[in-house]
Amino acid sequence: MKTNMEDIDQLIKETLTEEESKFYDSLEEQNVLGMIEGLFQGKNKWMLILMNLMTLVFFGLFVYCVVSFFDATETNELIKWGIGSLVFLLGVSMLKIFAWMQMDKNAILREMKRLELQVSSLSGKISE
Repeated sequence: MKTNMEDIDQLIKETLTEEESKFYDSLEEQNVLGMIEGLFQGKNKWMLILMNLMTLVFFGLFVYCVVSFFDATETNELIKWGIGSLVFLLGVSMLKIFAWMQMDKNAILREMKRLELQVSSLSGKISE
C-alpha cells in the first residue's frame, strides 16, 4: 500500500508546477513536535502563548493547593484546598485539550489543502 501512495504522490508531483510541488511538499504529515511548533505560527499565536502562560500559572496554583492541603489540619481547610486543587487541575486539563484540538484542526486543514491541490492537479490533467 505504501508504494501505491508513493506512486500517487509522484504522479501528482509530475503534474504540478515547481512552485506547486514545493507547496505540496510543505503539506507532508508532521510529527508531534512539528505540530506543537505549528501552534505558535499564524494569526492565533498570541492566544496560544497566553494560554500556555495560564497553564503554567494554573499548574503552579495547583501545586500550591496540594502542598497546603497536606499542611492543613482542620476539615474545612482540607475541603477548601482540595476543591482548589481540583479546580486548577481541571483548568490545566481544559487548556491542554484546547491545544490538542488546535493541533488536530491544523492537521485537518493541511490535509484539505493537499486534497484541493490534488483535485486541481487532476482537473487540469483531464481538461488537457
